[in-house]
Amino acid sequence: MVRNYFQLRGAFFYAAKSISLLIAFITLFTPSSFAADPAPGAHAIATAHPVATAAGQKILAQGGNAFDAAVAISATLAVVEPYGSGLGGGGFWLLHRAKDRFEVMIDGREQAPAAAHRDMYLDEAGNAIGHLSLNGPLAAAIPGEPAALAHIAEKYGNLPLRQSLAPAIQAAEKGFVVDEHYIKRARFRLEVMQSDPETAAIFLQNGQLPKPGYRIIQKDLANTLKQMAAKGRAGFYEGVVAQTLVREVRRAGGIWSEADLKNYRVIERQPVTGEYHGTRITSAAPPSSGGIALITMLNVLAQYPLEQLPEATHTHLIVEAMRRAYRDRAQYLGDPDFIDIPVERLTHPFYAAGLSASIRTDRATRSAELPGYHLNQRGHHTTHFSVMDGEGNRVAATLSINYPFGAAFTPKGTGVLLNDEMDDFSAKPGTPNAYGLVGAEANAIAPGKRPLSSMTPTFLESDAGVAVLGTPGGSRIITMVLLGILEFSADKSVLDVVSRARFHHQFLPDAIQFEPNALSESLQKELQQLGHHLKPMTRRYGNMQAVHWNKRSNTLSAASDPRGGGEAIVLPE
Repeated sequence: MVRNYFQLRGAFFYAAKSISLLIAFITLFTPSSFAADPAPGAHAIATAHPVATAAGQKILAQGGNAFDAAVAISATLAVVEPYGSGLGGGGFWLLHRAKDRFEVMIDGREQAPAAAHRDMYLDEAGNAIGHLSLNGPLAAAIPGEPAALAHIAEKYGNLPLRQSLAPAIQAAEKGFVVDEHYIKRARFRLEVMQSDPETAAIFLQNGQLPKPGYRIIQKDLANTLKQMAAKGRAGFYEGVVAQTLVREVRRAGGIWSEADLKNYRVIERQPVTGEYHGTRITSAAPPSSGGIALITMLNVLAQYPLEQLPEATHTHLIVEAMRRAYRDRAQYLGDPDFIDIPVERLTHPFYAAGLSASIRTDRATRSAELPGYHLNQRGHHTTHFSVMDGEGNRVAATLSINYPFGAAFTPKGTGVLLNDEMDDFSAKPGTPNAYGLVGAEANAIAPGKRPLSSMTPTFLESDAGVAVLGTPGGSRIITMVLLGILEFSADKSVLDVVSRARFHHQFLPDAIQFEPNALSESLQKELQQLGHHLKPMTRRYGNMQAVHWNKRSNTLSAASDPRGGGEAIVLPE
């Protein structure tokens, strides 16, 4: 019965959707809907590092807007949080411009070099060689962050790029002090970092884990930032920096070319939108899977009175929504410039109704029971920040170099720690990547293609207020943002939202992962009785950054996840 329903739902969907989609399009995109926002009259910033928060604060004080602050924060995080993001990586910047309510996602995702090919990480027997897509220059895709920063500054900022990059240059020259968060992530990647002399010289202390309080100074990175400040995009993708990057990458066995860098382009994409109980959701578009999966889950959950249900049923339904969204992620999603993605279908309430028809409240669905796609089964980091300025402009940005310290390879003379985002492709359909995520041909490697991502920078807006949120966390990013939205929907404070205990299901492996104390012992027993498999985590995960504007009281609040070492501030305009 379930299989027959899934086969029939597509026909039902296409027959019924046309009028509702036309009405939604007219409502959302006619000029009359683009009235200027009211202004909160104050600024709010939440980032994963106090130095980055201070950089954003400084730029706002100099007359910059939220977009200028985003450039400053991104560049500064590249200096002080090298395990999470950097000029050698990429990300998605979700922008909202208050004066005309224009929204756009800046796609600064990395892309595969021209010499990349589908089977580049397989051995002679056709099996994936995992370390090749994780460690060293062969694991690195062409970075997108420098191009994105130049693009945002030029098209949306009030200040010149050189002014917004100044705090990052200063941080690189003066250095930053190592804390426990840095040491923990360096320990996870220590052996690989030690294998590259340049990475070890910059980010370790005499080749070993740095001690707390050790100061890391990055003069080469400061010089690279200065090239960008002077020449904009060309300061990274052409000239001496580009030549040095390519020479050092190829010397160490990589496949980059100067043409790869010169040809890289930022793409502006229409964000994915949806609605949940009167709140408009705006989130990341492909090649991020975040927005589609998020809205799919919310559309499923909107059909249930969650807050009125027993805790076990409440949690069970959330898990089943997660399971189905991640199943669709594996089947359908990839780079929209290379494949056709049925975005409208996947984010439509009718489609969610079809998914819900297979959910039972009295037992868990085994992932193997879901039709259409069956796969063989077999410590991470990113960063996020949220900004809102006094005019109501806002930015949610999630940036990454994938694993902590990326590929752990730094081309000598540049200070640029490279990403290992090639692991986000499906090296072999059905084979999990480093995060346990599986994928199909839609996310196979191809020259110039951008790998599928889980990054989910998100805006929430209702008559009551506006929220800007997101988090790092690899495959768990989307479910963390989902749980955050459910907290906001329940009128919880912004601190409650970022602090919430978390659980996660990603289709495969077929288990609920959960933080310590996230599920009580009695709740665990009830979930197991429903047929769920549980996988307790030994540590807490994520590092959510959120700001909230309460329109009714016209007050701003901001919070940085207590799991991390970030800082959130609210400032007068």
